[in-house]
Amino acid sequence: MSLSGARSPTTPEADLESLQCHFTWNLNPPRSKLFLLRDKLEDIGTVEGYSWLGHIYNLQGYIHYQLGSTKDALRFFGRAAEALRQMRNTVSEEGPWLVVNYGNLAWLHYHMGKLAESQTYLSKVADLLIEYPSPCHEELHSEICAEKAWALMKFGEDNTLLAVHYFQRAIRMQPDITEWHTSHVLALVSTSRLYKTRLDANTFEKMKIARKHDPKNLYLSTIYLAACAGRGRRIEGEACRLAKNILKKPVSSYSGIKPLLKLYRVYMSIDEALDLAEEALERHPGERYLKRCAAICYKKKILSHGDIPQEQIVIDKAISLYTEVIALYHQSSLKRKITLATIYVKSTHNRAKAGEMFEELLHQSDQEPGDRQMLYNYYAKYLHLTQKQSYKSIEYYMRAAAIQHPSVYRVNSIQILEKIRERNRNRMCAEIEDFLHDLPD
Repeated sequence: MSLSGARSPTTPEADLESLQCHFTWNLNPPRSKLFLLRDKLEDIGTVEGYSWLGHIYNLQGYIHYQLGSTKDALRFFGRAAEALRQMRNTVSEEGPWLVVNYGNLAWLHYHMGKLAESQTYLSKVADLLIEYPSPCHEELHSEICAEKAWALMKFGEDNTLLAVHYFQRAIRMQPDITEWHTSHVLALVSTSRLYKTRLDANTFEKMKIARKHDPKNLYLSTIYLAACAGRGRRIEGEACRLAKNILKKPVSSYSGIKPLLKLYRVYMSIDEALDLAEEALERHPGERYLKRCAAICYKKKILSHGDIPQEQIVIDKAISLYTEVIALYHQSSLKRKITLATIYVKSTHNRAKAGEMFEELLHQSDQEPGDRQMLYNYYAKYLHLTQKQSYKSIEYYMRAAAIQHPSVYRVNSIQILEKIRERNRNRMCAEIEDFLHDLPD
């Protein structure tokens, strides 16, 4: 099926492969990442994410299919179609914004063995592409580019760079849609080290323009303020005013509370960040997303100050929050469990719990390679720094490095092993040398 919508005598499978939808965009992360993404999408909510609600539901449908529930997938694809129609608020209920949704439904029905229904949606896609051709010849329609870009943003840094490209294409064809400009800028910023380096002048200027056109987007305002702080501007007063506005909004990962807390931690103080997190929790005590944000602040206070001991009351609060957050995000909390174990190390009366938690995680057999690699890396640090078991820690750095999965944990494990070898003070140096020599790139 060509972009122009012209029909051709091909097989249903070939027509499905030619569709532009989540099933053909190579969005195939491991199962643990799917759980993480499912939870992140749920935390957006339906109020703050309104302008992207159809896209959110489409992606949720795809994730539920990948997790094995065609029933939930069908339910979310149905919600997506309705949300997209309502958001566009046009005379016609049909439009190019439904191309991705119909493509998803064509694939889903095909996998369900309902070939007639699948063919119906294939025909609907073809009809839409004929009736609503792309503004630029031989280009994907701007609506498809925007939805593809938004979806790609959720699947890691490499995909985010591709998302920037698709947002640029969408905006070039249809420059009057505010949320596309905003998300394009947020995608650009997410590929930079905003809180560690000065944002480049070109991206900063684009952010200023986007903020001017989308002044009610407090998430964008927060990121902009962080960029200003990185350029040397005093932002305390503006940050406090922004906090008051964000606290009035519905709880959502799109509200701006999480980047605002990071702004407080980096450019103001960790204690002010904790006060803000606690105020948000007082207003909305049952919101899991706010508990997650507060837990991060407590973690930073405890773990980001080296060997400076923290009050036990602070450690106990962090343990309580992380225990609760892990239960609320029970299928996507491996890293939180590792963090909790690390916090237990700092406790004066329950330090042994750290080792128990690590042992329990190490005995779980259903972890994917990337998760296992992360666990081995953190466990190696625990063995070295807390248990003073240098030889055993080297063993686990080797285990992490041996897993053929590209990640910061593999890189870090290899770097640590190289430093030990270079110092040449450990009786395992020869073994490390042989290991690194035989390690595939």
